[in-house]
Amino acid sequence: MKKFPFLAILVAISLFAIMGCKKETSSDDPTPSGLAVLSTAAISSISQTGAQSGGNITSDGGNPVTARGICWSTTASPTVTDQKTMNGSGIGSFTAVLTSLTPEIKYFVRAYATNSKGTAYGNELSFTTPTPVYTATDADGNLYHGITIGEKVWLVENLRTTHYRNGDPIPNVTDQNQWKGLSSGAYCAYLNNASNSSVYGYLYNFFALSDPRGIAPVGYHVATESEWNDLSTFLGGKLTCGGKLKETGTTHWTPPNAGATNSTGFTALPGGRRTDNEFGHIRDFGYFWTSSKTNDIPWIFYLNYNIESLSAFGLYGTETYGNAIRCVKD
Repeated sequence: MKKFPFLAILVAISLFAIMGCKKETSSDDPTPSGLAVLSTAAISSISQTGAQSGGNITSDGGNPVTARGICWSTTASPTVTDQKTMNGSGIGSFTAVLTSLTPEIKYFVRAYATNSKGTAYGNELSFTTPTPVYTATDADGNLYHGITIGEKVWLVENLRTTHYRNGDPIPNVTDQNQWKGLSSGAYCAYLNNASNSSVYGYLYNFFALSDPRGIAPVGYHVATESEWNDLSTFLGGKLTCGGKLKETGTTHWTPPNAGATNSTGFTALPGGRRTDNEFGHIRDFGYFWTSSKTNDIPWIFYLNYNIESLSAFGLYGTETYGNAIRCVKD
């Protein structure tokens, strides 16, 4: 009879051990079997509009990694549904560049790796983009940010002022017949829709940018043909530099937005243009005036959704066209 309490104790200890073992092998394990194992690389090369990170995939979980990169957001725990890069496949280390960032904003970053079992994420890191070194304000009070590319400081937004420097208004001309008959300065929004100007800036005719009252923010001027050429030369030539200037992704650009990396932070947008006859090419092309004329022919530079080059043309009688404007520090 005295043996029973001892046996009961042994049974209780055995049951406790079995239950403990089951808990250790529970399906609630936070890292499901079959997912990749990876870490996020330290953030570096942080600028007002970009940064560099990457990752290191140490195991594919027994299933080949078919996509990898980094994802980022202004909120914690970014996923592949947020902004992301695509940096090939397989295990090992990789580097990636974050682009089209905004100054003075905190970002959260994680590396990711996708295989047939799902997407795994590395450790989360965060950083804050610095305050811009250069800023400018136009006659309307709109704020612009400047970045250095080569030896010049370029504003990274399209001009959107509705007044000359002295406060005189620039006429907003919406009627097509009136627009093509102008011989003085005017501006408009694409399709005369103000919501377009909030993203792409305004379209101006050549008379507006050449008006002696001035259209650029104080301390800046409309970029010249020579300055656009110097920009392309610094970035490796017209055939490939367009991709370094274009905003990445297809939020504003028509797919495929070929070659777009925005590695310069220039963040060029496809605001289209207005000709004597119609509006056209928004999301497909970004047309930018220069303040230069050759043999009385104004020059225009443009970027294309389908190629990574920067192109230019001069055409007699195009002063009445409406194009975007980028400005350079004096």
